[in-house]
Amino acid sequence: MKNSFDINKLVRENVVTMKPYSSARDEFKDFDTAQMIFLDANENPYQNGVNRYPDPQQSSVKAVLAKQRNLKTDQILLGNGSDEVLDLLFRAFCEPKVDNVITLPPTYGMYGVLANINAVTNKEVLLSNDFQPDINSILEAVDANTKMIFLCSPNNPTGNSFTDESMVTLLQNFKGLVVIDEAYIDFSKKQSWLNELDEYPNLIVTQTLSKAYGLAGIRLGICYASNAIIGVLNKIKPPYNVNELTQQRALERLVDKEKIQLEIDSITIQRDDLLKVLQEVKFVSKIYPTEANFVLIKVDNATKRYNELLAKGIVIRNRTTQPLCENTLRLTIGTAEENKKLMDALLAIS
Repeated sequence: MKNSFDINKLVRENVVTMKPYSSARDEFKDFDTAQMIFLDANENPYQNGVNRYPDPQQSSVKAVLAKQRNLKTDQILLGNGSDEVLDLLFRAFCEPKVDNVITLPPTYGMYGVLANINAVTNKEVLLSNDFQPDINSILEAVDANTKMIFLCSPNNPTGNSFTDESMVTLLQNFKGLVVIDEAYIDFSKKQSWLNELDEYPNLIVTQTLSKAYGLAGIRLGICYASNAIIGVLNKIKPPYNVNELTQQRALERLVDKEKIQLEIDSITIQRDDLLKVLQEVKFVSKIYPTEANFVLIKVDNATKRYNELLAKGIVIRNRTTQPLCENTLRLTIGTAEENKKLMDALLAIS
């Protein structure tokens, strides 16, 4: 079943008519830059590695990502963390004080924050009790001004992935953008939705180098979509939104695939060890299924247990204020040594 999706009906009118900023480095192409003298951007000419503006299109990083993901570079947009990528989606497609988006709590809190910043109504449709999308309720919430639906899979803070059937139903029946946030996909056995980009023109997949790749400090978020969607986002993104040091560090890490996989394997092993010990902790009443690098647990008194672990020098996340998450704690998987300290502490206060 094909969705009668038309991106031209989604882009904000001011974005359609605007003339994008043209940076100094955007104004020439197909030249041998190694032999050129740059007197165009008012830079300091004395070389120190970062005296020049970075590549505004991050061509080298995109080339590696495109090869690894079997995509084209014009299907990729990079941002200053995933938060910038998500913010650009609001700016490009949502008219302030007119349009709305749908989010599925409990989920990543920045979707709602960005909606608020951009004066876009956030319609919250709670997940089911087993933390799956309530498809009927989502589609009932859609109106003529609904531009995007955000799905985080594996979901934060619950850790579970959403069913393929749910995703397909939304992609086929919603004429807006379906944004699948795959920040934790590397820890899951499920296939990425990147493989379906050509099938669904309204599909957007976001990923990050902050989790499995261990580069939270460099702030690099990734958006994968059709070249039409990426073209719109490129039109409004800041000219030099990803700095030179970030691009260099990302390139170094992306090509080290073997080391990355070893770290992912270690984290999943440590996750399984923690899951076994949690079954012995008396104050834990439920351990939720997880395909991420964290575990959500239900306890007798989340605030009490959070403070007890904090007193032992262990910082976790108390999620008890989130919908459907009363008295829950989220435990991120650390190193083997860190994990052991956490497990010993849990057993000691049990």
